[in-house]
Formats: sequence, structure tokens, C-alpha cells
Amino acid sequence: MSKHLSPEVRVPIEKDNVSIQRWEDKCIKCGQCANVCPVSSITEQYEFGQIIQAINDPSKVVIVSTSPSVRVGIGEEFGMPDGSFVEGKMVALLKKLGVDYVLDTAFAADLTIVEEASELIERITKKNKPLPQFTSCCPAWVKFVETYYPELRENISTAKSPIGMQGPTIKTYFAKKMGIDPQSIVNVCLTPCTAKKFEIRRDEMKAAGEHLGIEGMRDMDHCITTRELGMWARMKEIDFASLADEKYDSLMGEASGAGVIFGNTGGVMEAAVRTA
Repeated sequence: MSKHLSPEVRVPIEKDNVSIQRWEDKCIKCGQCANVCPVSSITEQYEFGQIIQAINDPSKVVIVSTSPSVRVGIGEEFGMPDGSFVEGKMVALLKKLGVDYVLDTAFAADLTIVEEASELIERITKKNKPLPQFTSCCPAWVKFVETYYPELRENISTAKSPIGMQGPTIKTYFAKKMGIDPQSIVNVCLTPCTAKKFEIRRDEMKAAGEHLGIEGMRDMDHCITTRELGMWARMKEIDFASLADEKYDSLMGEASGAGVIFGNTGGVMEAAVRTA
């Protein structure tokens, strides 16, 4: 602890952190951001190896739901200009890696917007909860408030994040429509954020199992980052730029523009206010 910033200004990375890990022997005493660590002292907790195992298991149905911003961010992993829109290639890459279904988390983002907008209207008209209402989509922000500003918890929307809604919807609605045994589904979220690894493992993220009466079932089983997908693709020696565009699977693969703008700064609240 002594060679890093004091506990008053940072929270140490514990050994059981599910999102990131610190290699102390590499640390050169700067910050604690995996995205810019110059010596790779901090890295994600990689999960794509477990997903590969599930893909190779014929009894499993692997479903990946992609966050809105990944369709832009993934191109940078392969040397494309910043901001390149590569949704079709992203879907094609996941299919080539062996994923059974590729869905758009923007589908559940629309559900989140309906819930957050309805709640905002209710707070304004019924005055049943404090204003302003903060969005609940970012698990890092929610955990920050819970830890440091618990008095503001009531200002956060009670709606789950898109990933929090996408997971149980897949294992209930999608599974029923497609005739898939929910217990065979391995749900994976593809996101830009390591904090999502923590979110999917929160105690409350087991709505599908509670609804179906299946003890121990999680809504989302794994979470990989944009960077992890890039590492996985390079490991398999896939030429991303040469992939022909493919489309999302139709059920839960389409969404409105409100869901898509979640990938922009301020997009979540903009969508909620517009809908309200």
C-alpha cells in the first residue's frame, strides 16, 4: 500500500476483484487505470477463455449481447480510424468465433428508457421520490454513490441498466420464443467497461432464475470488454477488416435510436428526457 496513493484518495484493488487485477511487480506508482497503464500492471480479469469452453460444449447455447458503443470502438482495435462504424463486421466476428446468437443490448436500452422515463414523470407529478433523478445505467457510478454518497441513493432511478434487463429477458422471453432450454444458455455481454463485470455478479442480478424457479441461475454469465474481443480475434488469427458484414439475429436484435445513443456522453438521460 505504501508505494501507491493513500487509501484516502483511492480504493485498493483486492485479489477477488472480478473486473480488474493488479500485477504489483510491474507497478511504477502512477494511477490505477487499466486503459492507460504503460506497463500493463493493471489488466481486465479476462473471461473469453471460459466463453471458448462454452462454445466448444455442444450442450451450451452461447448468446452475446453487444453494448451500443462497441460497434464503434472495436474498429480501433484493428487499426481503423477512430469512430469507424463496424457493426456488421462486429457481428460477423462473433459468429466466426462460434457464437450461436448475437443480440443488441440496445433492445433492452429501450426497455430501460421506458422505465426511466415513466419513473421521471411519476417523480415530477406525484412527488413520491426526490429530484433530480439520476440514471442507473452505469454500475461504476451506482457503486460510487453507494460507497461515498449513500444519501443520494434515492435520487438514482430504480430501473436496471440495459444489461441488467437484457440478461433475464434472454433467459425467459427469448428462450421461450426460440424453444431453448434456459439452463443451456450461456449469456455474455460485450461492453466497453470493466465495471460491468462487477454489475452482472451483483446479488440481485438473478431475476430469470427466480422467475423460472431455477436456483443458482444468473441473468448474465460472463462479461468481456471490447479489448478482450480484440485479443480473442487476434488469438484466432481472424482478419477483421476482410469480414463481410452480417446482421444481428432478428429477435432482440433491433432497437430504436434512443437505445443506440446510449453510447454517447449524456445519451442515456437525453433519451429518457425525450421519451418522457
